[in-house]
Amino acid sequence: MKPAAAARNAVDGVLLLDKPRGLTSQQAVARAKRLFNARKAGHTGTLDPLADGLLPIGLGEATKFSQFLLDADKRYLATLRLGITTTTGDAEGEVIKELPVAVTPEQLSAVLPRFTGPQRQIPPMHAAIKVDGKPLYAYARAGETVTREPRSIIIKSIQIIDFIDKNIKLRISCSKGTYIRVLAEDIGAALGCGAHLSALTREAAGGLDLANAVSLAKLETMTLPQRLERLLPADTFAASLPRLELSADHQRRLMTGQPVRLGEAAPPGLFRLYGAAGAFFGIGEAAEGALTARRLLTQSL
Repeated sequence: MKPAAAARNAVDGVLLLDKPRGLTSQQAVARAKRLFNARKAGHTGTLDPLADGLLPIGLGEATKFSQFLLDADKRYLATLRLGITTTTGDAEGEVIKELPVAVTPEQLSAVLPRFTGPQRQIPPMHAAIKVDGKPLYAYARAGETVTREPRSIIIKSIQIIDFIDKNIKLRISCSKGTYIRVLAEDIGAALGCGAHLSALTREAAGGLDLANAVSLAKLETMTLPQRLERLLPADTFAASLPRLELSADHQRRLMTGQPVRLGEAAPPGLFRLYGAAGAFFGIGEAAEGALTARRLLTQSL
């Protein structure tokens, strides 16, 4: 007979984790989930094992709202190694080609503006997105190449932080779906010497910042009550949405699947919903003067 599994805690909230290099995002989530003894956990956007930095994790009910952060802009600190291209576009791949580097800071500054603004970017073969139900990296590992459709992205800004020898450090603000290693390869190609991504740190996602994150190593030294103090509320992922406060009756109607009339003058769109006591209870969508529930916390009425 198998021993009974330990009871999981009903932990609800958002953890800002400073993910270390060498762990996949799923491995980091699993370790955080174990440290909180939580029933459910999930991240809001993959960081490759090569990358470190901000990995927001939803625990319990907060996982219902992770999509709103997946769609948010991101900020990265990226290091490019000029003169070397690799099979994966980053330091984990095998070297394909080495070229001499004779790039000046002035040449770099002249090239970067062409990569800001709306762009069309082809996802790399070593990516987690799926084609015909299979992740691209699985095709790559089997030595196969498949056609990938270009995706629309926006590079908000690229700032030169450092340029020493053959290494360039850039701060990049971008939309969701941007592959920084593809950007690194494209910048290297534009400079005529090739490049790959040698290091990457995610500094921010939406309004969340790495400065407020905690490492796994630090979490492991804490007691459970101390870890719980690190959690942000469940509405953190949806902080970019406007707030809408409702009466107890309107809250009850939404939670039983009924729409609420707001009036024809009500603006359309998504809202964070708060009940009469000021407590967050979910996300609603207004259209043509009516509000309907989209994602709600599990609550008893």
